[in-house]
Amino acid sequence: GLEPQTHWRAGPGPTHCQMSMFQDFLKSGESNERRCDTPEALEKRRCSEKNIFNPEPSVDPLKDAELQNKKENVVQLRPQNLNLKLRVGVPETFTVTFKRAEGYPIDLYYLMDLSYSMQDDLEKIKTLGQEILNTLMRVTNKVRIGFGCFVDKVGMPYVSTVKAKLANPCPSRLDTCQPAFSFRNVLRLTEDAREFREQVSKQIISGNLDSPEGGFDAMMQVAVCQDEIGWGNVTRILVYTSDDTFHMAGDGRLAGIYQPNDGKCHLNRYGLYDKGNEYDYPSVGHLSRVLSANNIQLIFAVTEKSVPAYKALSELIPQSVVGELKNDSSNVVQLISEAYGNLSSTVLLEHLEAPQGLNISFKSHCGNGEPSDWKKSGKCNNVKIEQQVSFTVSVTASTCLSKKELFFVKVQGIRDQLKVNVETLCACNCGDREEGSPSCNGNGNLECGVCSCNKGHLGQKCECQRQGARNTTLTMEALCRREKDSQLCSGQGICECGTCVCRGHFRGNFCECDDSSCGRHNNKICNGQGICDCGTCKCHANYIGPTCECSTKTDKCTNKDNVLCNNHGDCECNRCKCHAGFIHDFCTELVAPCKTYQKCVTCTVNNELKAGDVGNCTKECGSAKLVHIQEPTQFYCQNDSITFKVELDSRNGNVEISYANAPGESKTIDMTALVLGSSVSGVVLIGIAIIIIYRVLLEVYDRREYRRFLLEQQNNQNPLFKDATTTVFNPLHSEY
Repeated sequence: GLEPQTHWRAGPGPTHCQMSMFQDFLKSGESNERRCDTPEALEKRRCSEKNIFNPEPSVDPLKDAELQNKKENVVQLRPQNLNLKLRVGVPETFTVTFKRAEGYPIDLYYLMDLSYSMQDDLEKIKTLGQEILNTLMRVTNKVRIGFGCFVDKVGMPYVSTVKAKLANPCPSRLDTCQPAFSFRNVLRLTEDAREFREQVSKQIISGNLDSPEGGFDAMMQVAVCQDEIGWGNVTRILVYTSDDTFHMAGDGRLAGIYQPNDGKCHLNRYGLYDKGNEYDYPSVGHLSRVLSANNIQLIFAVTEKSVPAYKALSELIPQSVVGELKNDSSNVVQLISEAYGNLSSTVLLEHLEAPQGLNISFKSHCGNGEPSDWKKSGKCNNVKIEQQVSFTVSVTASTCLSKKELFFVKVQGIRDQLKVNVETLCACNCGDREEGSPSCNGNGNLECGVCSCNKGHLGQKCECQRQGARNTTLTMEALCRREKDSQLCSGQGICECGTCVCRGHFRGNFCECDDSSCGRHNNKICNGQGICDCGTCKCHANYIGPTCECSTKTDKCTNKDNVLCNNHGDCECNRCKCHAGFIHDFCTELVAPCKTYQKCVTCTVNNELKAGDVGNCTKECGSAKLVHIQEPTQFYCQNDSITFKVELDSRNGNVEISYANAPGESKTIDMTALVLGSSVSGVVLIGIAIIIIYRVLLEVYDRREYRRFLLEQQNNQNPLFKDATTTVFNPLHSEY
């Protein structure tokens, strides 16, 4: 039966899921989930409107005071409290309006780095308290100012632990510095500028060893020590001034500090943070959450070299800005004025403490045209004082909430907030409860048309008995599922007390067998030659295949001579599957006989001309039988002067080829080839003869010369020697 709380989910599109309360709505074995459906589906099952349970979601404002700027009652956010009832999966929207009040009071806390490098800045800030107040009084009627300072944790490697350096951490012995400390609250928030000047004037510079400072510890204490700092329910601004970077979570391990920051106030009666050496620095995320929860807007006033680091930090801390501070802090008043203007002109709407199972998104209407897309937070820039902006908030429940929950919607840095009470409409509440109803076999109570069974009973009408302590409707239904995520009884039956009752032709423990789901052939289940068994064909004798489509007989593959496929094919499913080159039912015809056996005939004729041997043409002819017709005959196939025909023996399918010379044709000699061949051969032979004759003549000449040389040598004459002859010519002598 349905448990005390039934979960409702929305169907696709704008139509909600509704529930039938009609007692006899379900068929035997149907689960109670079938009661939930669209109105159209319920109507088709003849469920009247009076028997439909359809809880409507709603948004009900509990407090919706108008926006106003009265001194005694400033309202900047509307509405202030509302109830939200949700259907699972159905988004509900409401509008939030914000208008920043003019002259809203401001609390400004000035947090200063007192490390030695800030010495000139300290001298300058001593005289600027009244000027800061005067500047802020231009935008509000009431301003309070406070002052605090920080250095770093007192321990190595942050601060020297040498006794003399602990007393005077200045780099030079000629200077005087106060001992280092983590954070000191010097002055609670006050309207008295004179007191600010006096308290700041008493401050002395200090010093440390490393460059990063302990500003995170100081900001955490300023945020959480509400009473000690004196924060009011007004605009809260924290001005942080430094000339260097910062330590963060994990850096405390350098001094052996492993305990994470607890985010609590630890100021002693002198305003000193005295747990700095017990707790690590806070993380960026922790600090960001604490500042946001306490509505504190942060202004980083840092020197030029540190601006990039603090801009990166500002990206992670909402409602924070960075301004560049001159080396002597002379521009701090202008910087605070500009930074406050930037902070106040940005409106950032967010949600806090939303329970799991709620998806919340925002659409911003900033008065500059089209609204924004849906985002995780609402944001409007360049918003002026007294300018009204609005945001559409969408809330969707992804699951049923176990109880009524609460979350808040607020503008960062502003104390005003919207309180949202949210609940999901998941429980049956029809007001028609019937104890021990006969409709539930006396074993349960009837409510909303659904049986809520007593202990020990289960089922749609409480007709099933529990078999064990852990036996529930779900465990019984699990017995009707073939697999964990499968449908009850495969969707083809109903589950009754853990057993499937199948419909129609379905059978099996899980109604998984369908004896009509087998494949068809010739539009018949299993080709009419088998039995469908749980989706698989079990074929009769002489039939095989997934649909019994294949006969194992061969009577349609043999001819009158009982030859199977004419010996040129295979019998498959009582049909001839012919080999390549053969066609027709019994493979009795060649596809292209002339082309197929042309090489065979050519090979055979050539071999006959050479040696009269036809045995060398087995490759081309295969098992074909060739017959040479001596008389010139004209057949339908011709190759040069040879004609031939190809026939199949009707008895055994053997290939028979008859060939002969074509009538009136004889082989001719190609005269062109003959003349060209003869010419080339003649030129080659003449050339060879000339070379031979030349070599013979040269050999005869050489032999004759050699014999003459030998003869002259025998006569003591050197045929190579010639007598020397000298001829003198006088150019001055001439004959007349």
